[in-house]
Amino acid sequence: MKGSSTLLLVALTLLCSCGLATGEDGSEFFMEFLQTLLVGSPEELYEGPLGKYNVNADAKAALTELKSCIDDLQPMHKAELVKLLVQVLGSEDDA
Repeated sequence: MKGSSTLLLVALTLLCSCGLATGEDGSEFFMEFLQTLLVGSPEELYEGPLGKYNVNADAKAALTELKSCIDDLQPMHKAELVKLLVQVLGSEDDA
């Protein structure tokens, strides 16, 4: 489980950096990525938030593994993450 947590942190850090490096609003990219990661499919990640990036085979394998870890969470924990995301998205709308 420790390796999965590390993988999650590394992936999220890299994705935030990619979004910021391209001049895109980092929080918007991150929130779309996180939303798709929580409730979408790996294919939706590549078509949606990562659509304009050339995602190599190793990165796709890592994202698929990350998505699998999230999908394996207990439903209660996943629901709490979704509620947190909704709360954050709601606070961005108010700003």
